[in-house]
Amino acid sequence: MYLGIDIGTSAVKASLVGGDLALIGSASAPLTTQSPRAGWSEQDPESWRQATIQAVRDLGRVHPLDGLRAIGLSGQMHGAVLLDATDRVLRPAILWNDGRAEAVCAALDRDHPELAAVAGVRPMPGFTAPKLAWLAAHEPDLHARIARICLPKDHLGLWLHGAHVTDGCDAAGTWWFDQAARRWSPDHCAATATDPAWLPEPLEGTDLAGHLRPEAAEALGLPAGLPVAVGGGDAAAGAVSVGAVKPGRGFISLGTSGQIFVTTDGYRAAPEAGLHSFAHCLPGQWFQMAAMLNGARPMSWFAEVTGQSVADLLARAETADDDIPLFLPYLTGERTPHGDSRIRGSFCGLGDATGAGEMMRAVVEAIAYAFCDGAEALRRTTEIPEPLLAIGGGTRSDLLLQTISDATGLTLQRGAGAETGPALGAARMAAVAIGAASLDDLDRQPESDRSFTPRPETAQRHAARLDQYRALYAALKPLGSPA
Repeated sequence: MYLGIDIGTSAVKASLVGGDLALIGSASAPLTTQSPRAGWSEQDPESWRQATIQAVRDLGRVHPLDGLRAIGLSGQMHGAVLLDATDRVLRPAILWNDGRAEAVCAALDRDHPELAAVAGVRPMPGFTAPKLAWLAAHEPDLHARIARICLPKDHLGLWLHGAHVTDGCDAAGTWWFDQAARRWSPDHCAATATDPAWLPEPLEGTDLAGHLRPEAAEALGLPAGLPVAVGGGDAAAGAVSVGAVKPGRGFISLGTSGQIFVTTDGYRAAPEAGLHSFAHCLPGQWFQMAAMLNGARPMSWFAEVTGQSVADLLARAETADDDIPLFLPYLTGERTPHGDSRIRGSFCGLGDATGAGEMMRAVVEAIAYAFCDGAEALRRTTEIPEPLLAIGGGTRSDLLLQTISDATGLTLQRGAGAETGPALGAARMAAVAIGAASLDDLDRQPESDRSFTPRPETAQRHAARLDQYRALYAALKPLGSPA
């Protein structure tokens, strides 16, 4: 058996797979996020460790872990965990959805435009490197004490196995990485007040990072000495979980955020399109990704605001009349294609007769139109494979999947049981790391339980609505987020 641990934003998930790499079971433990100022997003790295202990022990109570052979890791990308010379955490981790470095990114875009093609994407506030430049300007005393920088999963890995390492995908998401050469870039470090000596050694996700230390083993209730694989940033580990491990394989993900992901066999920079052109966590592979900060989350947000369930609102949206308002889903800004951390969500066209069903229908359509923007950007460099596997919690909604298919013109297949995601991919990489499986064994896609094909009769309506959606963004962009 092989254990995968994924450090998410809202929870830590532990998943167990058998010798056939099929899922046996999972457990999770919740996490909370702190926002000490508007636009800031932080977590205490100690909470990741405590949640990992809870999730692994809960999993072990249902599925005994006596036959465990190796552990793999995954985690939320871009987070800045800062350590001193004794590996002590200096401050709460600054997360992927933190916007404080917006001015830094604007300056990097202006002063170092040539760096985007090397890093695979334009600088964005959520990335790790701009956060270091922000810290140098706003917390200089703390910045002067930095000796090491970790990504979230790699900080947990440091506790588990004691090595300062990372994988290509997590390294790619920092904005310090030379994607084509798969090594740290001195130019990017110099531009963001970063000493390259602070950075972990980049390895492949299927490499062995080390072995489980006695202290961590005791806390987890596991035997010391278990092999621990490097693992991958959650985007790439999720790709491993659904078999997107060879060129031309892809998927869309509908979680808190949304992605269209296609694996490639070479580096294809397209920063002007708002794409993420990153190294994969597997050797010799890269990927192109349209990254939308607001995937299915606007649906749960609207449910929370109205005090109704997502299921009830979707049922009302199914029967909503044609007088549907427009909605911008940018609750936390947007990456692809806009690279705009200041834009926020809004409804437009509300009338006296507008009800919750019509508003939920507008939310669903807006999510689909965000995927239209992502697909258009991706097609500038990469063919999108079809049918395209759809994974994530948002795939529970037939209405959402059919609307995305109608609006984008893509045929989608809902992956059966594909919500486990990165933790499953991490466990499978652990099997490869110890030689119990090969890279070819990772080439396995989940079965689909339903297909969604574009309906020609909807095309004209969605094309007109998409034009209005894009015009609304252009009109509201100068306003940004409220002061």
